[in-house]
This record gives sequence, structure tokens and C-alpha cells, in this order.
Amino acid sequence: MDRAAKSELVTTLNGVFKDTGVVVVAHYSGMTVAQMTDYRRRVKEAGGMVKVAKNRLAKLALKDTNAAGIADLFKGPTCIAVSKDPIAAAKVAVTYSKENDKLVILGGAMGNTVLDTKGIVALAELPSLDELRARIIGLLNAPATKIARTIKEPGAKLARVIQAKASQGEAA
Repeated sequence: MDRAAKSELVTTLNGVFKDTGVVVVAHYSGMTVAQMTDYRRRVKEAGGMVKVAKNRLAKLALKDTNAAGIADLFKGPTCIAVSKDPIAAAKVAVTYSKENDKLVILGGAMGNTVLDTKGIVALAELPSLDELRARIIGLLNAPATKIARTIKEPGAKLARVIQAKASQGEAA
């Protein structure tokens, strides 16, 4: 790789680190090309991307970004999974590392916060943004449903009483 290509890669990675919600750093030693392709596909489907870069270049790209604290994680064969959604990349990385023991999560960053392996796992266990929205909508709809049911109930009780009396009259 010539000097211009390295400089371009560092600039590109720097932009990625500045514009991301979460960065997950993992070792991928021993993974086959098919496994790495599957991992990349899964992260892409979740709205993120996987990058493999030389550690020295990744450390240079981390300078002046919120994720600068994770520079120590770049030792050995590392790959970076990033996504704008703060949970997507972490969720896919943790799920894939459970299926394939050759992907070992080292840690990552979410904004200014440096996360260790346990932090990434905890982040992955959080519900996604869509799940949270669904829960909030459900909570907002519940009181309205209860109010409607409460208002409707006295009339329904009266109708049942009248129906019961009418049934008694027909039976007699």
C-alpha cells in the first residue's frame, strides 16, 4: 500500500469513527473467508459495516474522535464493526461470537464511553430502537383503551341484565 492510499484509508476511517454510534473491536483470527463474509453480511443487514485495517492505521484514524480511548484494543488481527444505531453492531457481533468462537470481542466505544467486553454484551442485550418505540406506543395506548373499556362497561352491563330478564321471560 503506498503512502497516498494509506492516507486516504486513515481519512476514511476517521470519518467513520466520527459518524458512528457504536464501534465494536474484535479478533477474527482463524475465521474462514466464508465466515467473515457471513459476519459482514449480518452487520450490513443490521445497518452497519465491518472494516479490517492495519492496527497502526486504525490508531491514527482514532485521533481526534470520540472513540480515541479504544486505541489500546488494536493488537493482533482485529476487525471493526460500526453502526449509527448504538445497538445494532453490538447485537450482531455478540450473536455471531456466540455462534462462532473464533470471533472474540475485545471491547468498543459508544460516543465518548469506552466499553469492555461485558459492556458490549450488556449493550447488545438492550432492546433495539424499534422495540423501544413499540413499547412506548403500547404504554401510550393502554390508558386510552382502559378508559374506553370503562366508559363502555356500564352500558354493556345494562344490556346483559336486560338480555337475562328477556331470557327469563321467554323461559317462563
